[in-house]
Amino acid sequence: MIPPRILDYLKTKGVAYSWRMHPRAVTAQELAHSLHVTGHRVAKPVLVDVDGQPWIAVVPASERIDLPSLAEALGADNVRLLGENDFVTRFPDCEPGAEPPFGRLWGLPVVVDRDLTVENSIVVRGGDHENAIELSYRDYADMEHPLVASFGIFDDWGTNGWWGSP
Repeated sequence: MIPPRILDYLKTKGVAYSWRMHPRAVTAQELAHSLHVTGHRVAKPVLVDVDGQPWIAVVPASERIDLPSLAEALGADNVRLLGENDFVTRFPDCEPGAEPPFGRLWGLPVVVDRDLTVENSIVVRGGDHENAIELSYRDYADMEHPLVASFGIFDDWGTNGWWGSP
């Protein structure tokens, strides 16, 4: 079930979206597979520490973050991935690993990989591993005002475009 806080946020921002229920999918690539969409359209949020401040870095599910490129794009000295224990309390109404990339909802800055900006619509987690939200990238950008940079690299762990690292 998508938490009311997320639905209220979308409603307040006047965003048109589709609620997509699906079989349990833990990784972003599993989400793409379960919804029969390319991993290039699934927005995978990754919580990172940027010089001591948490950020949400968003890449397509088919990519992973190149930390040196992200640090350069943000003008940061130190960027590291945050572990589940570092952020589980920050998103109390979401299952761990199923947070949508709505940084403004949680008071976090957002940076989006440029590759995601070319998609007409994107799919994001809905707060759990059985629900997703599909919305236009333009609406997402209008509500989040993310910084856009190039920091994603193709994750060739899965070569068919469906499977990859979480």
